[in-house]
Amino acid sequence: MLAAERQAMIVDIIRKNGSVQVDELAKELNVSTMTIRRDLLKLQNDNKLERCHGGAVAKQEITYADKQTSHMDGKKKIALACAKYVSEKDTVFLDAGTTTYEIAKLVMNIPGVLIVTDDLEIARLVKDSSAELCICGGTVQKSTGSMFGRYATQMLADFKFDVGFFGAATINDDFEVMTPTAEKMWLKRETPKQCGESYLVADESKFGKQAMTRINHLGDFTAVVTDKKFSVQEMRKLERLHAKIIEVK
Repeated sequence: MLAAERQAMIVDIIRKNGSVQVDELAKELNVSTMTIRRDLLKLQNDNKLERCHGGAVAKQEITYADKQTSHMDGKKKIALACAKYVSEKDTVFLDAGTTTYEIAKLVMNIPGVLIVTDDLEIARLVKDSSAELCICGGTVQKSTGSMFGRYATQMLADFKFDVGFFGAATINDDFEVMTPTAEKMWLKRETPKQCGESYLVADESKFGKQAMTRINHLGDFTAVVTDKKFSVQEMRKLERLHAKIIEVK
């Protein structure tokens, strides 16, 4: 396999998964770890990824199309669990993402509900429902259909929400919520603080992966709704973070 072909495969893997490990890549591509490290250095110099300890992380978020075809069974189960936390006349914040899109399907016809979102696809869905809709302004990230930037952050700063549901690009081994898009950090960090109840929604594929920018950690939410099964050691770490886990089956 030519180096260019191998590097294209690495970019494709990281685009779909958000991060890669040197050892795993070497085994999958049947080359030495030294070869993989050279490939990662080349791709970093080409601004296609960001190297980190033991591997690399994406510099761009996974596209909306890729998210829609990934772990949908888990996302729908998470959405069903989350819908129970929305009541009539609630003001609900829905963060950008395909799991929150599934939540929107279930809550948008609850009587009197107001939905605020930074996701264009959720807005398109909700506009044809009985819910009131407010979409924050700002720059559009076309690959994900989400809004970000100073104007989006400033607008949301004036809101208070009964309940909010937040997505995660990746969650690392320290249970920190991470994003490849540094510009989204402040919006994603501050908005949960404006919610009476805030829920992080993350299927099992989001865990154990690093990204470039830290947002917060799992203990900063009312609860984390997930289909991931945690080990005893992981649960002890989560308890130290005061993180409540709602596991769906």
